[in-house]
Amino acid sequence: MQRKYADPPPQFADIGRWCGFFMSLRGVAIVMVDVDALVPPDHLLRKVERVMDYDWLYERLSPYYCADNGRPGTDPVVLIKMVLIQHLFGIASLRQTYRDIQVNVAYRWFLGYSLLEEIPHFATVSYAFCKRFPPELSEEIFAHILNKALNNRMVDPSMIFIDGTHIKASANKKKFQKEQVAKAAKVYEEQLRKEVSEERKKLGKKVNDDDDDENKGSSGGGTVEKTVSKTDPDCGMFVKGAHERQFAYEAHTACDKHGFVLGVEVTAGNVSDSAAWDAVYDQVTNSFPEVKFVTMDAGYKTPWIAKKVLEHSRIPILPYTRYKGKNDKFKPWDFTYDAATDSFTCPRGHELRHTTTSKEGKRTYRSSPKICKDCPCRTVCGANESGQRILTTHIWQEYLDLVEHLRKTERGKELYAMRKETIERVFADAKEKHAMRYTHHRGLARVSAWVRLKYAAMNLKKIAIGKWNASNFASYIMIFAPFNDKTPVLVF
Repeated sequence: MQRKYADPPPQFADIGRWCGFFMSLRGVAIVMVDVDALVPPDHLLRKVERVMDYDWLYERLSPYYCADNGRPGTDPVVLIKMVLIQHLFGIASLRQTYRDIQVNVAYRWFLGYSLLEEIPHFATVSYAFCKRFPPELSEEIFAHILNKALNNRMVDPSMIFIDGTHIKASANKKKFQKEQVAKAAKVYEEQLRKEVSEERKKLGKKVNDDDDDENKGSSGGGTVEKTVSKTDPDCGMFVKGAHERQFAYEAHTACDKHGFVLGVEVTAGNVSDSAAWDAVYDQVTNSFPEVKFVTMDAGYKTPWIAKKVLEHSRIPILPYTRYKGKNDKFKPWDFTYDAATDSFTCPRGHELRHTTTSKEGKRTYRSSPKICKDCPCRTVCGANESGQRILTTHIWQEYLDLVEHLRKTERGKELYAMRKETIERVFADAKEKHAMRYTHHRGLARVSAWVRLKYAAMNLKKIAIGKWNASNFASYIMIFAPFNDKTPVLVF
């Protein structure tokens, strides 16, 4: 690589970068060593070097370096390559990456360093990303590599898969405090409030003011007690199943059917999947308007998500959720809904009328106690002590009903089955092969940049291997199947 910045001074300038010195038993022996010859031709870094370009990085980072003032800085591409090595090979920290580069010939070749040249210290790399380089550089690297995959027609954004995975934070779980924090306002809060107000007017009910019951409800406003880490306040306490409690971050990720990561949003570990969904969805769909199918797990099965995806003329694929009521009672689907009268009819033919709509968007339907009191099905109806059956639905329930219909289609079953080989595979590779199980960084901004660089390296790896396999296949065709008038031409 032709350096645009100052090279580290070699210990033996007369020999040059291609020479190594080895001590023998009888004296000093000079051995000419070609670093390039020591790197296997099918090494991953050779594949990466074939597809990666760096001119745009020099142009992007030139304002952060001065050519005629002070000591020349280390080549910024070298610093970025060191970070790529860390994420490509799943090295836990920059400190360990620095140690591995010192003894690994392939790593030195990738950086453009000989066996005797001094590698930039890991503190230099850390300072550059934390202090010198622009904060959005990680996003730009991620976008650049993703665009490279798009240009090579390796990405299929017509269907996306969204899910989240937790990353253990660098925080002591024993050092925490309880704090009252403000409830996060939901994205759809204003739209929900408007529709609820209109419906309550039709029912002759009082319209809830913005300041009414500010400390109640779940649609924003008021405060809630949360466990806050003293070590890293940005992370959140995470509890899942029988696992122990721990502080963590969560990477809400979207990928295509080939496993390319299209977008990511990092939040605290105690933020629900549905709360962070809007940021991921908007990020991906703004970049790829051609998205047609959106596949998610049960954590995203909410009325708002179903409504938003369907109104955007896209098809949400969501799983079946087990009914949590009593099996010996009438199920909600045993009641027939009449849109004309906005009421339900029970299996015995009695009507449940729409009485009110809460500020959270829940519609309440009630039967007449006078009728239900003497009903023979009262024991299996699920009526309360006063003999009244109450049924609750959401104001956007029709969207959930449509999602349930789409789930049962053959296409819906096929797409949901692809989760285990797409988004779940991405998480498995990220944790097992690229060291994303836990992070040494603290703070939401630094962890977000760290996750984006890791996903960028994973996308780059897929591009490099894909291009390498395609070129080898083309060579195989040319060697073993010579072209003639009847041989099809393959274009790569």
